[in-house]
Amino acid sequence: MENKILKELKFNQSGGELSFKGVRYMLIRPETLIEFQKKVEELLGDKGKDLLYQSGFKGGSLSALKYRDVFHFSDEEIIDFMLEMGGEIGWGHFSLVEMDLRKKRMVIDVINSPFALAYGKSDGPVCHFTRGALGGKGEVVFRQPVTALEVQCQGKGDRNCRFIIQVGCAQVEC
Repeated sequence: MENKILKELKFNQSGGELSFKGVRYMLIRPETLIEFQKKVEELLGDKGKDLLYQSGFKGGSLSALKYRDVFHFSDEEIIDFMLEMGGEIGWGHFSLVEMDLRKKRMVIDVINSPFALAYGKSDGPVCHFTRGALGGKGEVVFRQPVTALEVQCQGKGDRNCRFIIQVGCAQVEC
């Protein structure tokens, strides 16, 4: 399979900049982010997890807005493109399990999450950046605040990570 992101990635040598469709990106080892994550969790507990979520949320919502407002993608195209892009930039293999625009709910599985694998054994979900990025996409697509849950995580021994993004409900099933 061809990686469209790598093919269209632009490198500005004089500025030391990588960009895709005018959006700057950078390469970083998962272990670097996970070391930061573990220190934040150690110092702040659940507040730290929320900070990491909010960081992912910012990137996910900014990207979704750009694809909607600049490239005129439909809601479905935003989700399809960004899930494919997630895999192409190394965040694992994303698959859409459920998408219900009427109920404003989507379920996404991720296999080979670099966050979960770099984190190692955990008692709970650890993919806060991914959960945030998916929450940001969901809020743009559904045009309302969402709850983003990670209900399975490879870090705690599950076969894959599973995320539920939905409007108006903070539980798995509503």
